[in-house]
Amino acid sequence: MVMMSHDLRRGPSWGCTVLTQVALFTALCAAFYVGIYFQRFNYANEGARDLYFISVLGGNRPLNQQTHLLKQMGRMAKIHKVKTVVSISDLGERDPLFLNGSLNFPSLKVPWYATKTLKAEAGNFQKQLQLPNGQILDIIAVDTGPLHDSVQLDQLTDGGKDQINWLMRTLEVTDSRWHIVVGYHPVVACEGQKKEDGRTALESLHQIFLEYGVNAYFSKVGCSGFYTSKDGISILGHPGPETHEAIHSMFNTEMHDGFLLHRVSALEIVSYFINSAGKVVLKSTLHQRGKAVI
Repeated sequence: MVMMSHDLRRGPSWGCTVLTQVALFTALCAAFYVGIYFQRFNYANEGARDLYFISVLGGNRPLNQQTHLLKQMGRMAKIHKVKTVVSISDLGERDPLFLNGSLNFPSLKVPWYATKTLKAEAGNFQKQLQLPNGQILDIIAVDTGPLHDSVQLDQLTDGGKDQINWLMRTLEVTDSRWHIVVGYHPVVACEGQKKEDGRTALESLHQIFLEYGVNAYFSKVGCSGFYTSKDGISILGHPGPETHEAIHSMFNTEMHDGFLLHRVSALEIVSYFINSAGKVVLKSTLHQRGKAVI
């Protein structure tokens, strides 16, 4: 009787221990899966508050190289639900990358815009994209060709004056959260391109950016490199098939060709340069009020 009584006392204690361990394990699993759920939920909500678009330098690439680049762009467009593609080219809507990508790639069936359009005033365009929070991103493209060989803004040809007047009128009436100006030529000239006073009309264009609160300027890559910040304005250069080899040798050789994926939120624009191998080789962050980080 004593032994039986002893076993009966031990039995409930062992059972309680097992039940306690099972309960703790169940609670731990539940907490783990709840954590994963809320992490995914928060990530989805973060993504829902952001807008993505792509910018890329056009130009004449071999067909296989062009196709490969467009496939990489299409993959990113699908993953991030890209809203638009901006093609930077002196050929504008006649550019081969623009024509091939906008017409023949289902994964890139989003609006494409070129730095020179055939239908708009002075060949320029303004595209306003609404962020999920209701704020506006302004993408304003201007044909920089007539400005490229000029010395000062007050010495422009009629064509150059048309470009400047259109740009100033457009910037004056917009009240969007973000202002991005897109052109083909860099605003920072190489030493051999500078005129007698050391400046060009394109560099003088920078003063208009400051006056009207432009946040960033996109163009083909120039002597200042793939990324620079001047007076709080981010200047992003896009490499491509026509980029001079000397510029490539000065900077990252992994950036021979590719495109930029931009994530826009209310407080910042994060730009990722993705090379032709699909690798992110550069990231820059532009905060509101012009504070840029690379």
